[in-house]
Amino acid sequence: MSAALIAALTSVVVPGPAGSRNPSPAGAIDPSVYRTVDLTTTTIPAPDPAFQSDGRIDAGTILREPQQAAGGASARPDGSAREPNAIVQTVWHLDSNISWYGPGFYGNGGACGMFGPGGLTKDTVGVAHRTLPCGTVVTFRYNGRTVTTRVMDRGPYVAGRTWDMTHGLCELLDHCFTGGGVYWKLGG
Repeated sequence: MSAALIAALTSVVVPGPAGSRNPSPAGAIDPSVYRTVDLTTTTIPAPDPAFQSDGRIDAGTILREPQQAAGGASARPDGSAREPNAIVQTVWHLDSNISWYGPGFYGNGGACGMFGPGGLTKDTVGVAHRTLPCGTVVTFRYNGRTVTTRVMDRGPYVAGRTWDMTHGLCELLDHCFTGGGVYWKLGG
């Protein structure tokens, strides 16, 4: 194979210096100056997309918030202990199209039945999501304010939207408009 490779390389025309319009003069290549090279294939695993970044923040951005494990060691989901001072990472997602609802729905019970006997009020703190189980804990962050609440209703029913905040939640976040900049994560 190495003789074939050398023969192939000798037939390649290498252009002259930059700006040259004339081909390089033909010359003999001494095969003794080449050595055999073993070619091996190494498969490099594809990088985890969760750890790739081009530096932009948009609706698909995932922020990781390192947190010190409380009290040194803490338990892992499998019951084993973490190392003292282990870093726990929580995934935050950016929502650039979050909305809120309330007027016109006050007094309604909601799809999850979690609004209580009086139904939805302007002070109810909750969120609507199409598919997450009712009662799922979600934390929202906007402009220095953080609120943890639960999925209490179904919605929004506008294409491209994931969350519909109750008026009580949008007031606590100071985000009672449709638009972006709200970060969210599952859990507290």
